[in-house]
Amino acid sequence: MLVVGLGPVGAVLTALLAQRGVRMIALDKDAAPYPLPRAVHFDHEIMRVFQQLGVAEQMRQCARDLPDYEFRAADGRVLMNLRPPRETPSGWGGGYMFHQPSLEGVLRARLTALPSADIRLGQRLDTVDQDGEGVTATVTTPTGVATIRARFLVGCDGAWSPVREAIGGGLYDYQFDEPWLVVDVKAPAGCRTPQVNIQLCDPTRPTTCVLSGPGRHRWEFMLLPGETAEAMLDDAVVLDLIRPWDCGPVEIERKAVYRFHGLVANRWRYRRLLIAGDAAHQTPPFAGQGMCSGIRDAVNLAWKLDAVLRGAASDALLDSYQAEREPHVRAAIELAIGMGRVVCTLDREAAAQRDAGMLAAQAGGASPLPPMHAAPFKSGCVLAGSPGAGELFPQPTAGDGPARLRLDDRLGEGAWLIARAAGETAPGVRRLAVDDEALTPFRAALLTWLDRRQVDAVLIRPDRYVFGSGDSGGLLAAWAESLAR
Repeated sequence: MLVVGLGPVGAVLTALLAQRGVRMIALDKDAAPYPLPRAVHFDHEIMRVFQQLGVAEQMRQCARDLPDYEFRAADGRVLMNLRPPRETPSGWGGGYMFHQPSLEGVLRARLTALPSADIRLGQRLDTVDQDGEGVTATVTTPTGVATIRARFLVGCDGAWSPVREAIGGGLYDYQFDEPWLVVDVKAPAGCRTPQVNIQLCDPTRPTTCVLSGPGRHRWEFMLLPGETAEAMLDDAVVLDLIRPWDCGPVEIERKAVYRFHGLVANRWRYRRLLIAGDAAHQTPPFAGQGMCSGIRDAVNLAWKLDAVLRGAASDALLDSYQAEREPHVRAAIELAIGMGRVVCTLDREAAAQRDAGMLAAQAGGASPLPPMHAAPFKSGCVLAGSPGAGELFPQPTAGDGPARLRLDDRLGEGAWLIARAAGETAPGVRRLAVDDEALTPFRAALLTWLDRRQVDAVLIRPDRYVFGSGDSGGLLAAWAESLAR
């Protein structure tokens, strides 16, 4: 297997496959991770992925818990307050604000500990050809040109993806394109930076102010008509924009002008070439789902590639990747664009009407935004119509602190069949009865899941999404058929 691009998405995909024993080669054109912050938020499901990689506690060291997310009017009134959920399906906190270079350092360290991962830095993909047996990549290395032969190639190579260009198919454009100045700062102890995340819906200058990793903060300022990126990147301009927040002295760590837009590739796979992350889709940052969406791609793709490479599934299984992930991605992009349109209003009269509508909705107990959780898969590798099919299966936990028990750690990798009673199983599926000793701490939660859906068993895929539920024999037969076809 060859992965091109070792940002968070490529690193997670490489680690998940190498952890399963797949021989991996991963390239990155840069010799070291990008040293400055970019993404700043990941959610509970992504922390569950880090748990699967054995690095959740290290990630906690470069992150802090997600605070409230307030949309404020120009006069400071709170138009809407999104509070993190107290409980999540993944058994982790509602979300985390983090420092990306530190996170990437943790992932790179994990990769170096995996014997199946061959990491090649400072190497650039030039061309790729494919045939019925695999792909041949031509790569520029520090010492010349080399070729790499692999059965599949996944491009996690960013917004300007050469792998996406090789696949073809073009991009769907949501026609949302707004330039913003992004400023990351180091905030020393005693700095008075806000302790909530804020969208300031001020038509004079729409502004975002959010926590980053420990000791850091981020501002994003919308560029107004006539302003240029070059002028806005001047230090004096940046400090003038931050000064009204009255936070005290901060150190500018990074400043850049980005265009916030929504794009989705029309084709995510062509034979033995696939794409994931920003190569497949790009989203405005307002919902904090850019990196999260890419890592979900990696998790969805990893178990399917593993099954195909082991001969446990037909390569047609890979067609379910886009079928499952694209609706999730589009929902996240559309939510982010909806939030962005709320924030990016420059017309004062329209802003006043918006504020009045949001305050009225708040007073009536309604949310101006749709729910932020993803809908179940409607198609793909799921037993459509069975209760819970396509949902993320919850991870019950037991105890507190360092001794806290989590279901995924107890059961390990691969597919699970959790049933009311012991019985038959199938290759690649671990079966446990709810009264099995391994499930004792989680028995009540698992029985509750089965009881609510009035089923005897549930088959859970390696990415922890529900394949289907019903009777054990029918589930195992449907699972085998789904992999084979």
